[in-house]
Amino acid sequence: MTIPTIYKQRRARLLTQMQQGIAIIPTAQEVLRNADTHYGYRYDSNFYYLTGFIEPEAVLVLIAGESTKTILFCREKNLEREIWDGHRFGPAAAQEQFGFDMAYPIAQLDEKLIELMGNQPALFYPLGSDAAWDQRLLKLRNAVQEKVRSGIHAPEEIRDVRALLNEMRLFKDAHELDIMRRAAVISTTAHKRAMQFTRREQFEYQVEAELLHEFCSHGARNPAYTSIVAGGANACVLHYVGNNAKLKDGDLLLIDAGCELDGYASDITRTFPINGKFSTAQKDVYEIVLAAQDAAIAAAKPKQPWDAPHTAALRVLAQGFIDLKLCRGSVDAVLESESYKKFYMHRTGHWLGMDVHDVGDYKIDNNWRALQPGMVMTVEPGCYIRPADDVPPALWNIGIRIEDDVVITAKDNEVLTDAAPKTVADIEELMRQN
Repeated sequence: MTIPTIYKQRRARLLTQMQQGIAIIPTAQEVLRNADTHYGYRYDSNFYYLTGFIEPEAVLVLIAGESTKTILFCREKNLEREIWDGHRFGPAAAQEQFGFDMAYPIAQLDEKLIELMGNQPALFYPLGSDAAWDQRLLKLRNAVQEKVRSGIHAPEEIRDVRALLNEMRLFKDAHELDIMRRAAVISTTAHKRAMQFTRREQFEYQVEAELLHEFCSHGARNPAYTSIVAGGANACVLHYVGNNAKLKDGDLLLIDAGCELDGYASDITRTFPINGKFSTAQKDVYEIVLAAQDAAIAAAKPKQPWDAPHTAALRVLAQGFIDLKLCRGSVDAVLESESYKKFYMHRTGHWLGMDVHDVGDYKIDNNWRALQPGMVMTVEPGCYIRPADDVPPALWNIGIRIEDDVVITAKDNEVLTDAAPKTVADIEELMRQN
């Protein structure tokens, strides 16, 4: 199957689910970083999922009904601008190469939308995602409504197209899984490189640079999210991204980092000793988190509820916290009181795909949904111990998280990132080799 065919099939599926109406899905806008310099451009995930088109200033329009239409609006060919900014497809080439029924210059968008929205029963659009676009479409809808005396009416219903797209994107096809496997390999290699590079007295950003080097060396130009490279106490800050502290002998280093490849994210966390050797206290905590992850991955199977991995991890963590004298009472008592949340305050995973926290409902009719083949999730238990009077000093400032990317398969699961070392023995051996 060719790549354009995949996008055409996705558009056809969305049109079928829409039944009748018009969908308007813009890509992301370019954003200024400073003066006349832009941030690196990244297209809108939903737009790319349906088109494969990576240029800015583009809008997808789909018309569902007795006869369907797929229409792209994009920038015109402009040889002068291409000298400065690079290649543009232009409407004619984009229509042919990406399989649209029609394509028009983006400058004609408003004029054409007033025409195309006429007598459509429903407007499908990502409501609330962009205030300027919200206002623009409401203004265009009003312009259509002004033609009522001519027998033309505006869409009476406005629906969030993401309700349909999120469910489609939740289940990855073979093409998507192939990309995610390759992204996982690149990120796994990057984590190995970081482990072997790390030394005391380095700065966290130097380790981050090794990750980015490995990503780029294998065709993944960007990280899927801002990398977390957190030494010592910084590892107890869940979303630490300063990455500017000096690494200290005897501390742990937590790295939460993954590349983005062809629009798809990977997401790995590993925690290891800066000097290459776990202390007794560090090892005790680490083994608990690793056992919790093992239990969670074992629970990530088809037909199991979404929260089964989290529940499995919690029981292991609760017992471990009791053994470390961080929590008191029975496992059930610790879970019921939620005293464990002092040391583990997040859930054990999230959907993964084009977005690192990918789209898709976690509950249906207020019940955790069942895991099904094609879903991709992270499994990431952790433990974060800050200094406190009721905490043994040997455990202070130990922050550990272990995270892998897991595909639900027909009978079990596939761990995409398992090649990144995570047992104490494997981590120490890799670092010893260097």
